Amino acid sequence: MAGKVFFSVSMSLDGFIAPESVGDLMGRQWMELQRWIFPQRFFRENLKLGGGGEEGRDNDIVRETFERTGASVMGKRMFDAGEQMWPEEAPFHTPVYVVTHEKRDPWERPGGTTFHFVNDGIEAALDQARQAAGDRDVRIAGGAATILAYVNAGLVDEFSIALSPVLFGSGIRLFEGVDAGRVALEQVRGEPTQRVTHLTYAVRER
Repeated sequence: MAGKVFFSVSMSLDGFIAPESVGDLMGRQWMELQRWIFPQRFFRENLKLGGGGEEGRDNDIVRETFERTGASVMGKRMFDAGEQMWPEEAPFHTPVYVVTHEKRDPWERPGGTTFHFVNDGIEAALDQARQAAGDRDVRIAGGAATILAYVNAGLVDEFSIALSPVLFGSGIRLFEGVDAGRVALEQVRGEPTQRVTHLTYAVRER
């Protein structure tokens, strides 16, 4: 049985998931947005940042998101930024399908991550990811434009937002340009922790 297609992101209270400039991805605002995840034990272990770290519901959610994911899809902008920032052992440990116009051979990294470059659109990338994931889920990793393309195409089953107590004021909005007349949401869960509020929604066709 095929798994779900989902995305999971951190978002500011005013609706942004990233700064406008890729050069600011490790800047103050972005670091504040992601502050909840950096101390988590599973996150630290996955990126080989050393021992220790927090355990609790935030950590459980990070681990559960990783464990459910059999393959990921991302856009070229996210890949370009990540290629510069990810460690040699990229943190996915599954196949990753990059939606791009660039022709490029698969890029295999230590630890089980292989990036495949798909030149014929979001549906082709998702088809390949589904085959690779088997009965596990496919995660649309980002960025916002890629997530939105899948939402507007009716290809997302579920999503989770870690709503952070941060205001951006400007940047890249998660739902900028969403086809709101087509998309209906059903709340599945809401879980506040000390750092963020985790919100999960099922996506339905309106």
